[in-house]
Amino acid sequence: MYFTGGDLVAHGLADIKSGKITAHSLLPQVAAPRLKRLNIEVPVLAGIKSPEQELYEYQLYEFIKETGGYSWYNSLCRRITSFASALEARRALACAR
Repeated sequence: MYFTGGDLVAHGLADIKSGKITAHSLLPQVAAPRLKRLNIEVPVLAGIKSPEQELYEYQLYEFIKETGGYSWYNSLCRRITSFASALEARRALACAR
């Protein structure tokens, strides 16, 4: 994954596969609907609440609030949004050719 934020997605997916609950593993849960539309499979992370119980965004923020709080949360969300936007743009360009 060569776009900004791709490192976060790769790290998060590796943490999910390892069963680790980290900020990196929670982030793909937040972006899962958009990532799935981009054909990136995001397995459900065991040991966290379902989004019906508590939104993944809240769980991510609760997880990081002591170490970086709102600024780190915003940074993570901006980077994964940037990644998804870049991938969408690349795919749209490829389809246009």
